[in-house]
Amino acid sequence: MRTRKKRLAAFERIDIYPVISSEFCGGRSPTYVLGQIAEGGARIVQLREKNKTSNEILRIACEFRRICGEHGMLLIMNDHVDIALESGADGVHLGQDDMPLKEARKVAPELLLGCSTHSREEALKAQDEGADYINLGPIFATQTKKTGYQPLGTEILKTVPPLLHIPFTVMGGIKERHITGLAAMGATRIAMVTEITTAENISMKVRTLIGLFGKQ
Repeated sequence: MRTRKKRLAAFERIDIYPVISSEFCGGRSPTYVLGQIAEGGARIVQLREKNKTSNEILRIACEFRRICGEHGMLLIMNDHVDIALESGADGVHLGQDDMPLKEARKVAPELLLGCSTHSREEALKAQDEGADYINLGPIFATQTKKTGYQPLGTEILKTVPPLLHIPFTVMGGIKERHITGLAAMGATRIAMVTEITTAENISMKVRTLIGLFGKQ
């Protein structure tokens, strides 16, 4: 098992951060989609299932763990600290209404803890409470998650990141055409859902997206 220190080092090296939900896989299985993402060269994936039972999510998570292990990828579980621990995931991504960061750290001291944030205040609070990384979003309007938050726009990248001493990701309505501009603004870890998971050729899409980071 990786230590938190090793997981943090691996997280520092990520670029594209694919998020997989069964309902956004274009009719394909989430494990097939992950296999294609892995072939494309992604270094991390998040499993986010909002409409399945805990047993179903655990089954998928265990399959994801096997595939991620074969490809040296980090596996992040959305919401479920217990399933993350049971499946051998590398971390948990928590929302504002999920288990508090301090409680999650007590039960999962070696896991990476990420936190969704939607404002300067939430970002700094998550950092103070021990998050290993935060996500800023939604940057643009998104249909894959009902956040109840208005798009932050790229202006957030001018105000929040300079105050952080932990890594951050961005998410929300991000498409291939946005990568170069976001990377130029310092957003070098970009989470995406449908732009990747519904692509006709997923592995090629991932390779293309990763290639854009060197072109800003």
